[in-house]
Amino acid sequence: MAVYSRMRHTSFVRITHWITTLAFLALLVTGVEILISHPRFYWGDTGNVNVKPLLTLPIPTSRSTIHNGYSITLDDQNGWSRYLHFEAAWVAVLVGILYAAYGFRSGHFRREMLPSKSELAPRKLASEMVRHARVWKPNEDEAWSYNVLQRLAYSGVIFVLFPLIIWTGLDMSPAFTSVFPGAVTILGGRQAARTIHFAVTILLVSFLIVHVAMVVLSGFRERVGSMITGRLSKAEERA
Repeated sequence: MAVYSRMRHTSFVRITHWITTLAFLALLVTGVEILISHPRFYWGDTGNVNVKPLLTLPIPTSRSTIHNGYSITLDDQNGWSRYLHFEAAWVAVLVGILYAAYGFRSGHFRREMLPSKSELAPRKLASEMVRHARVWKPNEDEAWSYNVLQRLAYSGVIFVLFPLIIWTGLDMSPAFTSVFPGAVTILGGRQAARTIHFAVTILLVSFLIVHVAMVVLSGFRERVGSMITGRLSKAEERA
């Protein structure tokens, strides 16, 4: 049995992957700090302590004016967290634009991300879902190409969730909405955009958890190594 390696991920994909990962983690940490200052969500354009919330997270807050049933008030980290959140967001946006341009121009999206019509056939899709429900560990061939469920998940993140979280994030900026008021109006208002922003964040975190779990199940060292070096080893039997 011989072992050989070949290129699995291009340098551009690897670099943008890790920069996006770091930016997303920074956004997640700072987003939690911002959330703690006001863990209530509203629908419409106005939201404050005098407005009935659509959703209240049962966690301690960093502002004494918000009473969530806790006797403690956390340290207010709202200043630095908003600044870093803004900076990390622009890093993610710029890298995302470059990645999108590369993906369309090089055919990366067509080859790696978008499922074919045959893969989306109801019977084929159903059998793939049943197979994954029974066997969590991917087979060896799936290390070299994404299956239909992976393609659907990645496409949903790249073409739906990422644009939506950028859109709702911009809608919370008065500077942006003063120039493009229709962008926030169509979503129902600034507070509605904040609520959608939170919901999309939950979906992205859920995707991240499943993504990491599948990497661990399919071989953490090999999968992470291929995203660092770009190469993936494969065993080949020879007569």
